[in-house]
Amino acid sequence: MNGIQSGKFLTTKEVAKLLHVNDKMVYSLVNEKGLPATKITGKWLFPRRLVEEWLETNILNYRKPGVGYLADEGVLLLAGSDDLLFQRTLSLFHRKNPEITGFFANLGSMGGLKSLRRGQCHIGVCHLLQDDNEEYNFDFAEQELEKAPVFVNFSRRQQGLLVQKGNPKNITGVADLARNDITMVNRPLGTGTRLLLDYEIARSEISSRQIAGYQQEASRHLDAGLDVFDGRVDTAPAIQAVAGILGLDFIPLRWERFDLLILRDRFFERGIQSFIGLLHEKPFRDLAATFKGYDVSLCGKMLFPDNFEQEE
Repeated sequence: MNGIQSGKFLTTKEVAKLLHVNDKMVYSLVNEKGLPATKITGKWLFPRRLVEEWLETNILNYRKPGVGYLADEGVLLLAGSDDLLFQRTLSLFHRKNPEITGFFANLGSMGGLKSLRRGQCHIGVCHLLQDDNEEYNFDFAEQELEKAPVFVNFSRRQQGLLVQKGNPKNITGVADLARNDITMVNRPLGTGTRLLLDYEIARSEISSRQIAGYQQEASRHLDAGLDVFDGRVDTAPAIQAVAGILGLDFIPLRWERFDLLILRDRFFERGIQSFIGLLHEKPFRDLAATFKGYDVSLCGKMLFPDNFEQEE
């Protein structure tokens, strides 16, 4: 079994290797899909026999990477993670490039990667925290794509928990989500925000099964914020920009890197280059300054590979 030990219990890393997923996705599968697991002295263990039975009952047909459909000149297709600044930037792009029409599909970070693999978009928009708890997106792209894409940074942004103004429930962190007087709304499985929350839950002494509203999902950061603003829930994982717009309080969890992933053979197409070029212009920088919780010091910088232009 790919070098996995033959004991009765598997570690998180062994399950990730068995399922061909990132370690942090294992936490989401436990919380969302019922992957059998137990937590002993803070460490997750997985009964081998039950994991194998779970896998057999959850098999889906896997679509291999393919070229798929890519639009002609004058159309730019983007898919992946929801972001307020990104959406406003797309509107700015339309005003400055009326000859190009951009379409965005809010599919979550993993959905953006899968769309890129299938050839269904020009740019995948992702913020997936790796197992080293520092880098973003590289390992996920390696798992999903046959060849490493070009990575261009869009921003760094602050993730955390939205709470009502004045924080009436005195929520201080993820551990408070298990309290009987707290309800929340979550983000969909496959989003970077959900992955981060599941990771933080796994590091804590609580379980997602203790959290009221964990199964409720809001498709966008702003939708989650409106649920908190209207008092339908007490808290939600989201970016700080939503708190700034709605006048909510915000409990920070971490800064994260939010990247644009582009297949190498599409990188120099006109629409893609026009969008990346906009990130270096003053109108975009002025727009970014109107939001809280963004750092655009790396925006537009090619993170990988360093010498792609020379290679081409």
